Amino acid sequence: MSARALLYSFSPKPNLSLPDISGHRKSFGSDFRNQAQFRIRVRYSPPAGQERYFVFSVSGRSSGRKRTGKVWADVKSERFEVSEPVPPETVKLKDAFNDVVSGKENSEGVSPWWEEFPKRWVIVLLCFSAFLLCNMDRVNMSIAILPMSAEFNWNPATVGLIQSSFFWGYLLTQIAGGIWADTVGGKKVLGFGVVWWSVATILTPFAARMGLPFLLVVRAFMGVGEGVAMPAMNNILSKWVPVSERSRSLALVYSGMYIGSVTGFAFSPFLIHQFGWSSVFYSFGSLGTVWFTIWLNKAYSSPLDDPQLRPAEKKLILTNSVSKEPVKAIPWGQILSKAPVWALIVSHFCHNWGTFILLTWMPTYYHQVLKFNLTESGLFCVLPWLTMAFSANLGGWIADTLISRGYSVTTVRKGMQTIGFLGPAFFLTQLSHINSPAMAVLCMACSQGTDAFSQSGLYSNHQDIAPRYSGVLLGLSNTAGVLAGVFGTAATGYILQHGSWDDVFNVSVGLYLVGTVVWNLFSTGEKIID
Repeated sequence: MSARALLYSFSPKPNLSLPDISGHRKSFGSDFRNQAQFRIRVRYSPPAGQERYFVFSVSGRSSGRKRTGKVWADVKSERFEVSEPVPPETVKLKDAFNDVVSGKENSEGVSPWWEEFPKRWVIVLLCFSAFLLCNMDRVNMSIAILPMSAEFNWNPATVGLIQSSFFWGYLLTQIAGGIWADTVGGKKVLGFGVVWWSVATILTPFAARMGLPFLLVVRAFMGVGEGVAMPAMNNILSKWVPVSERSRSLALVYSGMYIGSVTGFAFSPFLIHQFGWSSVFYSFGSLGTVWFTIWLNKAYSSPLDDPQLRPAEKKLILTNSVSKEPVKAIPWGQILSKAPVWALIVSHFCHNWGTFILLTWMPTYYHQVLKFNLTESGLFCVLPWLTMAFSANLGGWIADTLISRGYSVTTVRKGMQTIGFLGPAFFLTQLSHINSPAMAVLCMACSQGTDAFSQSGLYSNHQDIAPRYSGVLLGLSNTAGVLAGVFGTAATGYILQHGSWDDVFNVSVGLYLVGTVVWNLFSTGEKIID
């Protein structure tokens, strides 16, 4: 790549010929736009007593293509004494050739890989890690509740009440978190949520020893913090992630919940055996402070707010993203009048009933029915969540690939969610016919693995149908999902006290079938609210 600059004089009646100054660009690879460096040398001595002002007009040529830009720079000559010849000055033009070069180089001319890594995927990974902590702090109670109930003499109904108390606070902040995120930005809301639920996690052992009412309040407070996480995340990704990457980014973030469950189930038994049940709450809760420090330094609510975002990536995001304008008012009437919105609400309720029951009661099922001890219950709980993490990301890539190949978003969303409903329904019906613990664990893994295809179905649909209000819409539908968690978790304790595990699974299967019908009749992948 070579560049040429013509030096023009702005002083009246120039009495000398103007020099033609040539510069050379170092090339560091095939990516011309992101890696370029120009050096232009100028040596010019005007007649004594004269001042001149100049402007550079720059043109460049790369691979046969000519690119032209202008650098407007006042250059004023001044008289000075030198004792020896002065070498030509090297002029670095930074952010000047806007049509020729954009980007930065380090001192060696090659940017390290972490600077080249797309910033939008840094945001996605930070959201992933927040959801990992979210489920670590949530499922530790599912393991710790076994020694806690033995210590405090809790019956199954009390255990169900404690498990469901989390959802009281979780329910309160779904819609509020969506409104807050859409109006003030997802960065503040998600940061608040992580700090809040981390503190509540640390306080859980103190509350348990003070009495049941205190424990219920602290668990509800924890739900308040986790309740804003999903709406805030949905708001951030609607601004940072192009439509073509939506399914896989959401799948990765939600798989953080599954990996968090894996981590919680895997480490909780070890910590309980070594240091007592209180240790799981202290250790897991303290990790939130580490995440929050990184979040403050790296995250922004929108690519427009990030001063370090590379111009090429900013252009890609803003060109392909559909959620740019800040929200000032929520059109509730328009939102609640749309059938696809209600399809989301009903389907979210049906989906979460089964998901939350498995999340909170699975260790108890393994312990009571399959006769696993505490350690085995935690370890075998890992397998279904690992399956979910894998299949969620697999489903995300499949969905984005189908859309890129011309399939309509509506067809893809309906197909993925149908798998997310009928798959778990089928495998749960097989549990009553299985006597082998190994086959029961395999059935659970397959049930939750197919359940994870929902991340590319209903969980991606909020940004499809109402991208500007995706936080509010997720808060609205997830409120229904949380109600399923509240009623389902508590009802499971009641059913187990008066019935069997088969009754628990049959209720979930029935709701999965209802969700399948509603989703396929009324959902859409097209934008219905602008």
